Amino acid sequence: MRVSLIVLALLSMGTPAMSQTVPNAAPWDQAFLPPAPEWDGASRALLRGASDPWVTAFEADPEHDFSPDYADTRAWFDRLDAASDLIRIEQFGVSPEGRPIYAVIASKDGAAFDPSKPVLLAQAGIHPGEIDGKDAGMMLLRDIAFYGKDALLDRVNLILIPILSVDGHERASAYSRPNQRGPRIQGWRNTATNQNLNRDYLKLDQAEMRAVRGLILKYRPDLYVDIHVTDGMDYQYDVTFGFNGENGVWSRSPAIAEWLNDAFKPDIYAALERQGHIPGELVFGIDDANPRAGLSDGGLGERFSNGWGSAAHVPTILIENHSLKPHEQRVLGTYVFLEEAMRLLAAKGRDLRAAITADRALRPAEVPTNFEPDPTPAYTRQFKGITYETYDSPASGRREIRWLGQADPEIWSLPFYGSRPTLTLKRPQAYWVPAHRADVIERLRAHGIQMEVLTAPRTVSVEMLRLENPKVSGAANEGHVPIRVTEVSTERRDWTYPPGSARVPTDQPLGDVAILMLEPQSAESLFAWGLFPEVLSRVEYIEGYAIAPLAERMMAADPALKAAFEAKLAADPAFAADGDARLAWFYERTPFYDDRYRLYPVGRETQ
Repeated sequence: MRVSLIVLALLSMGTPAMSQTVPNAAPWDQAFLPPAPEWDGASRALLRGASDPWVTAFEADPEHDFSPDYADTRAWFDRLDAASDLIRIEQFGVSPEGRPIYAVIASKDGAAFDPSKPVLLAQAGIHPGEIDGKDAGMMLLRDIAFYGKDALLDRVNLILIPILSVDGHERASAYSRPNQRGPRIQGWRNTATNQNLNRDYLKLDQAEMRAVRGLILKYRPDLYVDIHVTDGMDYQYDVTFGFNGENGVWSRSPAIAEWLNDAFKPDIYAALERQGHIPGELVFGIDDANPRAGLSDGGLGERFSNGWGSAAHVPTILIENHSLKPHEQRVLGTYVFLEEAMRLLAAKGRDLRAAITADRALRPAEVPTNFEPDPTPAYTRQFKGITYETYDSPASGRREIRWLGQADPEIWSLPFYGSRPTLTLKRPQAYWVPAHRADVIERLRAHGIQMEVLTAPRTVSVEMLRLENPKVSGAANEGHVPIRVTEVSTERRDWTYPPGSARVPTDQPLGDVAILMLEPQSAESLFAWGLFPEVLSRVEYIEGYAIAPLAERMMAADPALKAAFEAKLAADPAFAADGDARLAWFYERTPFYDDRYRLYPVGRETQ
C-alpha cells in the first residue's frame, strides 16, 4: 500500500487515540499559533503547590496545562464532598451515553437554601474543550471548604456545573481545538448525538439542556454565568464577557441589563485588573481579513444562553476567555471572576432581585425578533489590539494575517455594529396547542411555562395562520431541517381542542419565551427549527379529467372568478403556459381542496 508523506508525518506525531490514553504525550506543538504575550498576574498566588493534599490536577501539572477527565474530576469532588459540610453533589440529569450530569453546591444552608440569599449558578463545559470554568471552580470550592474563603457563603450560595456536556468531555484528545492554547487534552465541541448544546436554549431538544433548565427552575439563580473560550482574532484581553443589553442597547430585560452594566461590570473589571488580568467586552470581529474593520454583538438569538436569559428574565453572563491566552491565565481569570461575582451578589443582590422582578412583570404588546446585523454602527469602541502584519501565503494564495504577539501601544477606535429586528410580533392573549403535539407541550412545560391542560373537549374561537410560501432549507442544522416562512395569512375559526390540549397564556413572566417558540415566523420558533413539517404535506388531489370540466363550470357560474383567472393569465406568462398550474389554481378554490394544507396547528386566542 502506498502511504503519503503527510500520513507518515501524522503517524510520527501520534494519533488522537494515543493522546487520550497518554495525557502527557506531545501533540503537534501548535507552533502555527500566534505567540502569547508574556503574563505574570498576581492571581498566580491562588495556585497551590503539588504537595498540597487538595491540589487540583490543573495545579499539580507543572505547566498548568492539564484538565482532568470526567472520572477523575468526579472522584476529586466526591472526596471534597465527603470532607466538607459546606459541599454537596447533586445529580440533575443523565447524558445520552448514560453519564450522570451533576452540580457541586456550596452552601451553609444544608439541603434547603435560605431564600434571602442570592444564588450564583456557574456553568462550565457546555462546549467541553472550553473547560476553564471546571478547573477554576475546583480551586474556588476547595478554597471555600478549607482555605479561609467560607465567608463567601455567609450571604450567597454557589452552584457549579463543572461539566455540562459530559459525553463531549470524554471524546477527548489533543486535537479537538486547533485555535486554542491548552489544555493539552480537550473535549469535543458537540455531544454524543452531535449537537451543539449552545444552540438549544429555546428548543430544548437535548437531555443535557432539559436537565440544566430543570436545575434553573429548581434553584432560581439570581445570576447565571455561562463559561466559554472563544476563537477569532487576537487581542490583549484575556477575560471577555457580556450580556444582552450591554451599554444601554435594547434588551428584553432592560432593568437586569442596567444592573449588569452599572453595578456588575465595573466591579468585575476592577477585580480582574487588580489581579493582573485584562478584562473586556465580548469580541466578535466582522472581517477576519481586516481586524480594524469593526466589531459586532455576535447575534442576539434566544438559542444562545445570553439571548435566552434576556427573554426568560434570568440575569445571564456569557464569558468568552481568549483562546490564544495560556490555559493557566484563563483559569485564574475565571477564578477571580467567580469569587468577585459572589462578593458582588452579597453586597448588591437585593438590587438585582428588584430588577428581575421588574422585568418579569413586563408584558410588551409587541415583541421584536429576527435580529440581523445593523449596517450602521451603534458607537465607536476603544479596543486594545495586538500588532499584526499580512503576508502572501503560498498555501492559500492570498494575503493572510500574522499576529505578532505584542500589545499594540495604540488604542484602536473600532466601529461597533449592533443588531436590529426585522420582525415585530403582536402579543396574543394565549396560544392553543393541540393534544396531538404533546411533544411541543412538553417542551413548553420543560421551560416552566404556565399552561392549562384540558381534561375535556373545548370549542374556542381562535385565529389560525396559513403559511404562505414556506421555504425548506437545503441543509440540516442541529439535527433538524429548518423551514422559513416570512408571510402568513390569518383565518378565524371555531376549533374544538380535545383533552390533553394546552392553553398557553402570554400573561406570565415567560410569555415572551412562549411567543418566540410558537410564532412560526420567529427565527427561533419550533416551526422554524423544522418541528412542524407535517403542515407542508398535501394529501388529496384531483385528476385532470375531473378538474378541467369543473373549472369550466366554475368560470361559467362566476364571472368574477373568470375575470381573476384571465388577469392571472395576462400577468404571468409562465403560469399561462403551465396547464397543471392553471388547473391547480381552480382546484385551490374548490371545497375539495385540503383546507388544512399549510395551516399551522397552533391557534391564537385574541380579543
